Amino acid sequence: MDLLLGRQYGRGMSAYTLKTIAIIAMVVDHVAWAFVPTESVLGQIMHAIGRLTAPIMMYFLVEGYHHTKNVKKYALRLGVFALISHFPYNFFRSGRWPVSASGIQLSPTSVIYTLFVALISLICLNNDRLGPIAKASLLFSLCLAAMPGDGGYFLVLCVLAFGAYRGDFKRQASTYAAIVFFTLLFSRGIFAPYQLGMFLVIPLLRQYNGTLGGSKHSKWFFYVFYPLHLLVIGLLKYGV
Repeated sequence: MDLLLGRQYGRGMSAYTLKTIAIIAMVVDHVAWAFVPTESVLGQIMHAIGRLTAPIMMYFLVEGYHHTKNVKKYALRLGVFALISHFPYNFFRSGRWPVSASGIQLSPTSVIYTLFVALISLICLNNDRLGPIAKASLLFSLCLAAMPGDGGYFLVLCVLAFGAYRGDFKRQASTYAAIVFFTLLFSRGIFAPYQLGMFLVIPLLRQYNGTLGGSKHSKWFFYVFYPLHLLVIGLLKYGV
């Protein structure tokens, strides 16, 4: 009902607007990781802003799954950009390329890989040919497979929650908030005040009006921007 009202009256934000917010928040977050001390007030604020990015990406992964004409091409596109992003992601993290005489270092890797695994999980969730035991086993295995990626199983669980309750934003939001809360509660090693920024995305997503916005080529900008901005920030921090 919320989505229908947004479409009818043209209120709220388009997918393009929300994705643009996610891109800006991501840049703020990554600039902070590169140049601002995490324990500083500025660092905490910038990282809190950055917590908006992943939930928006997860939410629109689900929307993309439901709107795409070819889910196999969608998965292939994510897989290709996960491979491309692996190299600038590791360079951004350490100033080194994940390549050595012994081969390519596969872990850690970027959030695009995690989203790729989350998309496969979503396909699995909606596969009616799978029995409950087989489906649960596959989803558990996919959560484990997501661990080398940025965000790990957390992103997979959130995508599954957004997918399972699509069309009911209150249940999507409450389930997402519960996953965030329990993840932070039982992962004290990753808890920091800025992590609370993950709750700030809920009122933003509430504004989604069901429209795409942008142009038909906009999706390519978001795909290309991710590895490109990591490379640029990495070069600024470490040099050529």
